[in-house]
Amino acid sequence: MTSVLYDTPGPRAKARNWIYSGIFVVAFGLVAWWALSLMGEKNQLDADKWTPFVTDGQIWTTFLIPGLLETLKAGAIAMVIAIPLGALLGIGRLSDHAWVRVPVGAVVEFFRAIPVLMLMLFGSALFVQFSTVSSDVRPLYAVITGLVLYNAAVIAEIVRAGVLSLPSGQTDAAKAIGMRKGQTMVYVLVPQAVTAMLPALVSQLVVILKDTALGGSLLGLGELLSMNRQISANYSNTIATLVVIALIYIAVNFALTTFASWLEGRLRKSTKGSGAVVGAGDAAAPAAVPTGGGGA
Repeated sequence: MTSVLYDTPGPRAKARNWIYSGIFVVAFGLVAWWALSLMGEKNQLDADKWTPFVTDGQIWTTFLIPGLLETLKAGAIAMVIAIPLGALLGIGRLSDHAWVRVPVGAVVEFFRAIPVLMLMLFGSALFVQFSTVSSDVRPLYAVITGLVLYNAAVIAEIVRAGVLSLPSGQTDAAKAIGMRKGQTMVYVLVPQAVTAMLPALVSQLVVILKDTALGGSLLGLGELLSMNRQISANYSNTIATLVVIALIYIAVNFALTTFASWLEGRLRKSTKGSGAVVGAGDAAAPAAVPTGGGGA
C-alpha cells in the first residue's frame, strides 16, 4: 500500500525503524547521563544553585522579568516595523515595472546577505556618529535597526514565495472582472497567500525574538540572556541560570507558535468556507470565480 508521499513500510522496514528508534533512545539516554554526571562532578546540580529561582523572588523581579520585558519590547517593535516593510518589498519584487522590481530586488538581496549582527553594529556606530540618541537607549535602537533591515528582507522573500504559490487562475479570475494589478495583489492574492506563508513567517518572528540576544551580548542591551552575567555574579550558578533562561525562551516561543497555529487554522477555515484557494496544497480545489453582482 502506498500513500501520496511515501510507500507504506513493510514488516522489515518497520523492524528497522523500531531498531533505529531504540538505538537513538539509548544513545540519547547515555549522552544525558554523561552530561548530568559531569554537572554533578562540578557541583552544578547542588540545590543551592537552583533553589534561588524558587525561593528568592528578587532574582525574578530584578533580573529575569525586566530582561524578558526588554526582549519582548525589542522583538515586538522590530516585528511591527519589519512585517509591513517586508510585505511592501515583497510586493515590489513582483511588480511588472523594472524600475520598481530591480531596485527593490537589489535592496532585498543586499540586506539578506549581511549578517544581522553586523547590521546591529553598523546601526550602533551610525547612532553614535550622526545622531543625538541617548546612550541609554542606543543599544535598543541599534538592535531594532539590525533586526528590521535583515528580517524585512527575509519576510519580503516569504511574501513573494507565498504569492507565487497561488494558482494562476486567481489572477486570471481577477482580470476577468476588470481588476487592476494593484487591486488583484491587495484584494485577491495577498489575503490568500497569508495562510500559505504563515508557518514560514512565524518561524521568522521566532528568529527575531531570539536574535535580540545578540544585542545583549555585544551592545549592552539589557535583554533576557544578558541577565545571565548579573545573576551568575550574584549567585554563582551559571549553568542553572542558562537552563532557566532557555526554558523561558522555549515557553515564549511555544506560546507564539501556538497562537500562530490557532490563527492559521481559523484563516484556513474561513477561506475554505468562502471557496478561496489557500495555497499550493489546495490547488486541486476549483477556485470560485465571482460573477456579475458579486463582490471580489
